[in-house]
Amino acid sequence: MNRLILLFFFWLATAVAAIAQQTSFNEIKDRLDTGYRAKKTIDPIKIDGLIIEQTWKEAQKTIYFVQNFPTDTLLSKAMQEIRVAYDERFLYVAAKIYKSIKDQPFTTPSLKRDFRGEAFDAFVVSIDPFMDRMNAFSFGINPYGVQREGLVVNGGLVGEDLSLSWDNKWYSEAKIEEDYWATEMAIPLNTIRYRKGTNKWLINFYKLDSYNAERSSWSRIPNQFSPISLAYSKPIVFETPIEKKGLNMSLIPYVSPGSFIKPKPGGTNGFTASSTIMFGGDAKIGIGSSLNLDLTVNPDFSQVEVDNQVTNLDRFEILFPEKRQFYLENADLFANFGMDGLRPFFSRRIGVTRDASTGQNIQNKIDAGFRLSGKINDNLRIGLLEMKSAAIPEINEPAYNYSVLSLQQRVFGRSNLSFIFTNKDGIGIKDFNRVAGLDYNLASRSNVWNGKFFFMKSFDPVKTSDNAVLGTTLFFNKRFFDARQTAYYIGENFNPEVGFLRRAGLYRLAGQVQPKFYPKKGRINRWGPMFDYDLTVFPARGVTDYDVNIIFNLQYKNYATLLLRIRNDYTKLTSDFDPTNSGGEKLKENSSYNYTSFICNFITDQRKKLSARLNSRVGQYFNGTRVNLDAEINYRVQPYGSLSSVFSYNRLRFPQPYASRDLILFGPKVDLTFTRSLFFSALLQYNNQINNINMNVRFQWRFAPASDLFIVYTDNYFADLLRSKGSAVVLKATYWFNL
Repeated sequence: MNRLILLFFFWLATAVAAIAQQTSFNEIKDRLDTGYRAKKTIDPIKIDGLIIEQTWKEAQKTIYFVQNFPTDTLLSKAMQEIRVAYDERFLYVAAKIYKSIKDQPFTTPSLKRDFRGEAFDAFVVSIDPFMDRMNAFSFGINPYGVQREGLVVNGGLVGEDLSLSWDNKWYSEAKIEEDYWATEMAIPLNTIRYRKGTNKWLINFYKLDSYNAERSSWSRIPNQFSPISLAYSKPIVFETPIEKKGLNMSLIPYVSPGSFIKPKPGGTNGFTASSTIMFGGDAKIGIGSSLNLDLTVNPDFSQVEVDNQVTNLDRFEILFPEKRQFYLENADLFANFGMDGLRPFFSRRIGVTRDASTGQNIQNKIDAGFRLSGKINDNLRIGLLEMKSAAIPEINEPAYNYSVLSLQQRVFGRSNLSFIFTNKDGIGIKDFNRVAGLDYNLASRSNVWNGKFFFMKSFDPVKTSDNAVLGTTLFFNKRFFDARQTAYYIGENFNPEVGFLRRAGLYRLAGQVQPKFYPKKGRINRWGPMFDYDLTVFPARGVTDYDVNIIFNLQYKNYATLLLRIRNDYTKLTSDFDPTNSGGEKLKENSSYNYTSFICNFITDQRKKLSARLNSRVGQYFNGTRVNLDAEINYRVQPYGSLSSVFSYNRLRFPQPYASRDLILFGPKVDLTFTRSLFFSALLQYNNQINNINMNVRFQWRFAPASDLFIVYTDNYFADLLRSKGSAVVLKATYWFNL
């Protein structure tokens, strides 16, 4: 208990300092003094990429953007003209992005929707209707007219706070002209959640310019922050209040026939074939102007791309991201409690389970469910989820009801106090698991201070004591220096069955400090050393894990990066462990190891047609040695797609009687986009660590906005025998109706 009290006061001291930072209003006053005044239009606007309507001639024109990369003190090298208008149904945005030279080339990964990468060309609009500077809608387009839309959470602190898995129906077009490229967007107001009758939102525009290796934005965003950062958005003031007209409801039904081949149960030879046809769908219903109700009946996620396999040398479960559309809007209300590796709710626990006989993750049918999420008022958000999964008798999986309640109250400007309660109840069996949690999420006005304090407690029929978590993390980020500190305690019996937990019964301290230097000349944009550490202590065992890292970073002006690291690890095993994770002789519990390695990471210029991400590690590993090479190679056939492959090789050598292994993961992928609505991808993954070959082929035709036809083929084989573990061919058609 004394340690918990010390931990609490550590958090309290840092939180007080951070709250004090929130009051330093003068440093951001300049970004609140100016904004955009949007006029209401009654003239029709044709979305064709030709900015010729009278509305655009009369609209306020914004022309100055400030660089975010490589510096944040200069205007963008090429000019732009941005205009905004609106009517009762749409928010309209028009942009002219001028070229630096007449024949300026543009970079795009493909013609596929929701493009992403280190380097490409794009124009993006970020809309924060509730002006909380923590959540926003993002709509982007590239010179080839390819759309992307996403949701920004956590204030856009890091690039991962933008989720492009969210999908919605909006309209746009782009054209490449001699001196510029232009775009027009029409974003349905029903797509955006906002307070009814408001006449002010927050907005920002940013562009990505691959030719000049530049990121820039209308409202200046300091270089140490991502261009998705919401702390620096400016007001957009509407000529008349925004009202929502008509029914705000969308229906998204689907039909999905499929054929499946599975090995006969009990390890006998032969296969069984079956065919099914599934019907179901989702509904999105706007309740008022700021709440959204998602309903699903018999959902099917067969169109979701397969997870990329990894070589797992860790002792703990790997966290894969959620990609399913139903769980994504306002996902932060459910998914962001606690911190990485310690979550009270993880949506992939619902609808996905593990078949112990094959070791593969399989779909666990969901009968029905709903999600209510959004704003109750300017300061209070709510999330409510209820799902029912079906039983799987073949693997003894019972049916469950899943319930989640989340409340988030805004305090101190951009910070919030949040509560979550999760409940998992077995149907027909005496089994339940519940977790209650409280987070204080800190975000200073200038985004310099970020962090959180969290407390959670689990409840189940067996584990009734030492079942709580208390922790904090704090991040300080300035242009020339950043630092992070994390500390938490996890009770031995803390058990979040609907969440994600690597291990329990421990204290953890982790942190980093990093000075940053910016040369005035040359090809290097930023360089600097970094010190990083991570310490784990079990009360009854003492220190069981630590790693200490001395790092040197280089970031070039062409987006290339180089990282060199010397790492020293100490591990005292809390259970028997095979360091190859492939069935060899195990190192014994309570044995301890100290080992040192050298690590090098290099990312090449992603604007080139041929680019790569290379990672290497050489040195000691437990009581042996490890030589590692990870590579991701990509060749872009612009604009029609890419040929890529991941490769991972681990040479693990140990003294007898421990097994030495050469672990190989190989995953070539073809990703073709014939048009902006016709896509094909094929992925082959060979992983000798889990003795598996996986093949996934996906064809997608977007025949109408947000409406798709998918044909998906998947197959798994034992890598050593080339014997099938089962295969499936699934067709799925969805259509988006706006009512």
